[in-house]
Amino acid sequence: MSGRAILNNPLLNKGTAFTEEERKELGLVGLLPPYVQTLEEQAAQTYAHMQAKANDLEKRLFLMEIFNTNRTLFYYLFSQHLEEFNPIVYDPTIADTIEGYSDLFVDPQYAAYLDINHPENIEATLKNAAGDRDIRLIVVTDAEGILGIGDWGTNGVDISVGKLMVYTGAAGIDPATVLPLVIDAGTNREELRNNPNYLGNRHERVRGDRYYEFVDQFVQTAEKLFPKLYLHWEDFGRLNAANILEKYRKEIPTFNDDIQGTGIVTLGGVFAAMDISKQKLTDQVYLCYGGGTAGAGIAARVLREMVVDGLSEEEAYKRFFMVDKQGLLFDDMEDLTPEQKPFAKKRSDFEGKGDMTKLLDVVKATQATILVGTSTQAGSFTKEVVEAMCANTERPVIFPLSNPTKLAEASAKDLIEWSDGKAFVATGIPADTVSYKGVDYVIGQANNALIYPGLGLGMLASEASLLTDEMIGAAAHSLSGITDITQAGAPVLPPFKYVGDVSIKVAEAVAKKAQEQGLARAQEQDMAKAVRDFKWYPEYK
Repeated sequence: MSGRAILNNPLLNKGTAFTEEERKELGLVGLLPPYVQTLEEQAAQTYAHMQAKANDLEKRLFLMEIFNTNRTLFYYLFSQHLEEFNPIVYDPTIADTIEGYSDLFVDPQYAAYLDINHPENIEATLKNAAGDRDIRLIVVTDAEGILGIGDWGTNGVDISVGKLMVYTGAAGIDPATVLPLVIDAGTNREELRNNPNYLGNRHERVRGDRYYEFVDQFVQTAEKLFPKLYLHWEDFGRLNAANILEKYRKEIPTFNDDIQGTGIVTLGGVFAAMDISKQKLTDQVYLCYGGGTAGAGIAARVLREMVVDGLSEEEAYKRFFMVDKQGLLFDDMEDLTPEQKPFAKKRSDFEGKGDMTKLLDVVKATQATILVGTSTQAGSFTKEVVEAMCANTERPVIFPLSNPTKLAEASAKDLIEWSDGKAFVATGIPADTVSYKGVDYVIGQANNALIYPGLGLGMLASEASLLTDEMIGAAAHSLSGITDITQAGAPVLPPFKYVGDVSIKVAEAVAKKAQEQGLARAQEQDMAKAVRDFKWYPEYK
């Protein structure tokens, strides 16, 4: 390989951190400054340059330049500054780069772009994107339901890139083994189709059999090319996400972060709230505000735990209520999704109980004790709603999970103050500690990154053949014990600064459960050792 090729290879480039002998051997004399920097020195210098940028968007664009030219340096920096970098590298800043992706495009970042109009190219595209790499993890999106900002077509490939960055930064998944991918099924966003710089198909989204046949061909081809693959679905629309997961989850090792990941981390927060308040999960009344993919997925996950804890399905469903754009969901509504239907109620049971299109009336009528927001309706958790929750129970659980910041149902500060410090609060975005009446309330973020990196590490290290409900439950339970919940103001979820430790704990729990269920195919029988041996570290070799 030529010296110039070395410089241009983002998986190999060491920047100026070559020794004198390496520079001579690789023909780099004259191409690099005549001095040697260690990785630590490079990182310190790069970090200082990043800090000089004016805002998070500029910082992210700067870090993407590092990512494209020296992946080892990028991941060393990320691993040293996980809490600071995560909102820059991923959510919420990534929403801005997705919206401007086609206009900002510089490098495909090893991503694969699958065109729904050319299924005959799927295999060649995957081979070209992978090269000679052994792909173990693919994050795929069709970008119909990006974060809280909706359909962004091919621009949404950046969500796959960003998700994989977190996999590596938080859990040490080798970046040489991952592949970001977007299925370009078109877009219903007219402004994209009219943008001369837009990189994707300029037609409306393809639906129905043709869409599902294309997805199936992709899955079958990827499984054939990469036999140890773990397949992660990201930000698919509500019409398709659950259908796809249900089709493949009992056939291959696969995971949908919006349906399963958000449910796991939210459940972990609920577990902690129950531990602190000495309440039982089976005594709670759960109100889902926002019945899309994430909201329905979280509700289903919590409901399954109630069943595990002793309730029948019939008894558990009586404790769950779902509000979407129509208001409280009733079984006579004709536009319910398959995921919403089990939660729909009889309209006759709510006659004379108020306007069931208004959240406040629903909170009062249902006597909800847990309120989880995935609605993207900013400010919808009002002071009156919070006071009504406090009237229902001494220690309500109130999680406004919508993101980015501008779409959050409420701020942590308002929730703590309006509830007089009684509410257990976790947010979908990073939140500062709230000081109220002499207590510092540390706000945990219901960030899927607390779960999915470790989940992936455990799946890959154990070579699990499936991801089961029991493995998911083990992951949720493993979130406890990271912080001291006996302290006043303790968070119900571990702060993101602990994500490295959390990822190892989650990975071990998942791998051990896979082994218990006879699903682990790794030769190593000690699952804790398998996890640690599999972990990749950013270092020059």
